[in-house]
Amino acid sequence: MKSMMNQRLPERALPRRRLTAVPLRAFLMFCTVLFLTVTAAGQPAPKDTDYSKGPAWFPNVFAPYRVQSLPPVALTDPVDLAPLIIDGKLQLSLEQLRSLVLRNNLDIASTTQNTAMAETDVLRARGGGAPRGAPGVRVPSGLFAGAIGAGVGDATTAGGATGAGGITGNARQVTARPRGTFDPSIALNFSYDRTESPLNTLVVAGVPTVLTSTTALQARFAQAFTSGTSVSVSLNNQKQTSSQQFLRFNPAIVSSFSLIVTQQLLNGAGFDVNRRFLTIAERGKKITTEAVRQQVMTTLSQAETLYWDLVAARDNVLVSEKSLQVAEQLYEDNREREAAGALSKIEVFTAASEASARRRDLIAARTVFELRETDLKTAVTRDVARIVESVRVEPTDSLPDPRTQPVPRLEDMLAFALENRPELRQSEANLQNQDVAIRYTANLLKPTLVLFGMVNSAGLYGDRLADSPAGPIIVNGGLGSAWGQLGRFEYPEYAFGFSLQFPMLNRSAQADHARAKIEKQQAETSLQQLRNQIRLEVRNAMILLTQSSAQVQSALKAVELRDRSFQEEEEKLRAGLSTPYELIRRQRDLMAARLEEVRARTNYAKARVALDRATGRTGEN
Repeated sequence: MKSMMNQRLPERALPRRRLTAVPLRAFLMFCTVLFLTVTAAGQPAPKDTDYSKGPAWFPNVFAPYRVQSLPPVALTDPVDLAPLIIDGKLQLSLEQLRSLVLRNNLDIASTTQNTAMAETDVLRARGGGAPRGAPGVRVPSGLFAGAIGAGVGDATTAGGATGAGGITGNARQVTARPRGTFDPSIALNFSYDRTESPLNTLVVAGVPTVLTSTTALQARFAQAFTSGTSVSVSLNNQKQTSSQQFLRFNPAIVSSFSLIVTQQLLNGAGFDVNRRFLTIAERGKKITTEAVRQQVMTTLSQAETLYWDLVAARDNVLVSEKSLQVAEQLYEDNREREAAGALSKIEVFTAASEASARRRDLIAARTVFELRETDLKTAVTRDVARIVESVRVEPTDSLPDPRTQPVPRLEDMLAFALENRPELRQSEANLQNQDVAIRYTANLLKPTLVLFGMVNSAGLYGDRLADSPAGPIIVNGGLGSAWGQLGRFEYPEYAFGFSLQFPMLNRSAQADHARAKIEKQQAETSLQQLRNQIRLEVRNAMILLTQSSAQVQSALKAVELRDRSFQEEEEKLRAGLSTPYELIRRQRDLMAARLEEVRARTNYAKARVALDRATGRTGEN
């Protein structure tokens, strides 16, 4: 019998045609799926403005592997200024200014992209990664304790190998640790190996040279959950053909299945600990929202200040034009009187000098107006070059009158500011992030206790020799037979246990927890400093508002008195009771009083802008 087996085995040592039939088909299917995935990755995905969700996996399984398209950067104005421009003039009210700034300003447009960054952090944290942070969002360093820069979980998978296919059985010590990330992962590994090895004995193999061909296909699945649980599943298939003479199965089909579940019970257990990055990322969206509001307030305050500067420059031009008109009229009157012999030539020269001075003031006022106009244009458009030269801005609002707007109470403004300032809300949210770090580092103080369970199943089948009345025959067996053994658990392995680790002295965890508390104290100190700063800003804004209101009242009274004095002096000159020089002096005083009125009312308008900024009311409507 042995002689017949020794004669028949070499004839079937390498059945090449059936060597990789089933695994090769599986590998080809895998390659096809991979090709379609890579091909689909080059196609742009539909636009999605909520980056915290990511593309859905079902029903389009290729969506997560595609390059997601983003809306193009808008470098042109969302609100076109062309329809608002009539005869080369842009008549602009304060409300229109605010609307244009909110939609067209580049600073605001750039800041709104921070919210999209924060949404990508949420998506990253849902997959088990650490947030990368966004402007204004402070990710506490304590959240990375033990693995600086790492996320949550481990991308590798745990599994247990079996002894199927060997020449001896064996028992072993089993351990398992948490694996996988919040995003489930699937891995497929395929290999083909052909080896020819010389042997130093004929006892085991029966031949001096062994030729072995091995085809292997492995599938693995792993996922971690925010409860501290992880699941790992693996399925291994191997087909091996050898020229050895004393194998039970040749070719041999070896299949193994492994299911491992781990649960952290102390260190790393609980939703609060494992969702720490997701909590930070979701709060980061709120922080960036407040950062956008802060930028809107800052930009609007700057734009409103520019608007009132432009209005003041316009009023200064009007004052200068009126003063020039009066000076030129006086010069003409003096010329007529000088021609009639009623005045000396020196009086005509004095009037001409005064008219030249007023003309100079008008040129300077118009220059200031053009500069302020250019500054305002940059705030309402993204394409300044298109309108700077061709468009004139005409503000339609007048400087505010404090007599129609009572000064608010300081206590009300302080309470409103401490409730609505976006900087405070950002700091308070970052302080809450520090609490997350403290809870996490406190959890790290605990020992590590992991409870695990494992279920394995093995299968071994293939072509084998069997006795028959006609002699030994080859009985075929394949992957289906091996999988049947897996499903029936003919060769099972069950394991469970726990892993307990006590770090002696625990100094690293103690240091991380202490640092997290110190960072929270620093955040509390910074928050109190910010509150004090806001109180000071509100008080200063209230002082400026009160003083500028009083200055406007005084300036209005001064203009009234100077105007009356000028008119009286003008009547005296007509009656011959005064001189042109005295009238010129009264005119200068009146012009100075009107310019002072414009300055006082401008300061009052800016003080109201500063108060709105200090209390967080800018842009609230």
